[in-house]
Amino acid sequence: MSVRRLAPDDVQPSSFSFDPANKDRVEQWIAKYPEGRQASAVIAALWIGQEQEGWVSKPMIEHVAGLLHMPFIRVLEVATFYTMFNLAPVGEFLVQVCTTTPCMLRGSDEVVAACKKHIHPRPHTVSSDGKLSWMEVECLGACVNAPMLQIGKDFYEDLDGPKTEALIEALRRGEVPQPGPQNGRHTSEPLGGATTLLDRRAIIRVSGAGHDGGQATEENAKVMVEGSPTHGAAGPTSPGTTR
Repeated sequence: MSVRRLAPDDVQPSSFSFDPANKDRVEQWIAKYPEGRQASAVIAALWIGQEQEGWVSKPMIEHVAGLLHMPFIRVLEVATFYTMFNLAPVGEFLVQVCTTTPCMLRGSDEVVAACKKHIHPRPHTVSSDGKLSWMEVECLGACVNAPMLQIGKDFYEDLDGPKTEALIEALRRGEVPQPGPQNGRHTSEPLGGATTLLDRRAIIRVSGAGHDGGQATEENAKVMVEGSPTHGAAGPTSPGTTR
């Protein structure tokens, strides 16, 4: 188990407060819970604070503790338990590189090498221009598009070393790279395009077909939408149900 601690005192800000817009957001979260249960909003409050500042500082924890009438140690426990909270300053763009097995097998080492070369040799360290920092993370759930990384709320997938370098340089120029696959494929389809369900007759329900020997044709076919039949045809039932 890794040990997560707050950043050293010399990098901690002197104070923290929510800006008016984020204060309203926190109050909306607090209002979701009954009187005396304000502590339930602690994760949301810390997350909103991190969105504002980029990381969770000791003054932020103290402020949230006071706001929610919680002991400081209880808020500290939450902040240090969840790895989604950054406990030290990060760059304007935090590059989170997945290095779990599927991404590793597909070449995440090249992605990490690009980050070391173009951001900083060490993770959790802000680049000299303050623009970027990077870290390794566990599975982000896009294994079919491995290797991949996350920046903010966006996924960048199907990467290699050169593609990662181009992505970093684009961010430095102030550009917003298009999220998603970086090798030209559409979502998680095969690189050359779809290879299944190419025959329209395979994805339609034909009124009467299979019951009276009717032939599947474009003229008498209705497209199935979300698995529900149209044109009066009966759809499939779940086990144990009757019509």
